[in-house]
Amino acid sequence: DGIRRLGVRANADTPANAHKARAFGAEGIGLCRTERMFNDPERLPLMQEMVIASSLEERTPALEKLLPMQRDDFEKILEAMDGFPVIIRLLDPPLHEFLPQIDRLTEEMAEAETAHDEARITYLKKVMKRYNELKEFNPMIGFRGCRVGIVYPDIYQLQVRAIAEATATLVKRGLHPMPEIMLPLVGHVNEIKVLKPLVQEELDKVFEREGITVAVKIGTMVEVPRACLTADEIAEYAEFFSFGTNDLTQTTFAYSRDDAAGTFLPAYLDAKILNVDPFQSIDEKGVGKLVRIAVVLGRQTNPRIEIGICGEHGGDPDSIEFCHVSGLDYVSCSAPRVPIARLAAAQAVIKNRPAAS
Repeated sequence: DGIRRLGVRANADTPANAHKARAFGAEGIGLCRTERMFNDPERLPLMQEMVIASSLEERTPALEKLLPMQRDDFEKILEAMDGFPVIIRLLDPPLHEFLPQIDRLTEEMAEAETAHDEARITYLKKVMKRYNELKEFNPMIGFRGCRVGIVYPDIYQLQVRAIAEATATLVKRGLHPMPEIMLPLVGHVNEIKVLKPLVQEELDKVFEREGITVAVKIGTMVEVPRACLTADEIAEYAEFFSFGTNDLTQTTFAYSRDDAAGTFLPAYLDAKILNVDPFQSIDEKGVGKLVRIAVVLGRQTNPRIEIGICGEHGGDPDSIEFCHVSGLDYVSCSAPRVPIARLAAAQAVIKNRPAAS
């Protein structure tokens, strides 16, 4: 810790994981995935209610029920990391992922029809209609990330309100919460130009009502090549970049992380087409080049921009050395890999010291 230059944070989505990360020596949370909080059995029906709603008026009751749950989660996570930054990513996955799969819906419909349960049949028809409206052939590059926030801004407003109210509660208790808000999948500057004022307005509204002042950084997850190539434009509005190298690798290689390992990737590794699995260690010549371009362009526009990495590569020693050499400020990885990351960050300094003359 006395040698390394890189900060080391953790990816954590629950208060328990946040406490574990701090015990392992994490200096904050580099990625808190809010969608993980919605998969709780008590919350999923409310999330489904919100997703199948066809209008703001129908969505609002479900969002209001979700608000205290999100607020409680954020309060506990920020308390666990008191005095350290916590980057909270607003909702990222496609909305249809919160709905039951079509096979399950079909089974439930058959059961409801056999039982002549008209209320259940009506409800399931509504769910199936919404599922068919939202389903996509390629959801990984479809209606997700900041695109959801732009089309349904009330969803992001709810999450920001929960973050702000949790922060206010902790401040009034004498603690020092440091939330940072991440807009996912930004690939065009106009996306952050639309969403940043919406986020800031919601923060200001809550903080003014609560009588507190907290500076909350608003930034983006850089995970598509276009974001890297136009990082100078995006950095004009983003206060931090966090490289989501899982999706950046997918979008750069046009490989599906979920499918490649079970199909062609083992053959590619055996034939030495690839020397390493690009989802385990950063592909420096391709993905890495995009990262370096984004770092240079981002800092040309905003020399003070904070830049880190929060993909699984954040716990890989070779990738950590790459991040050190490329001038990143921190890496973030799963809590158990934090000690490895701390050690690798120190080794990167020693390995890359200039030779004595």
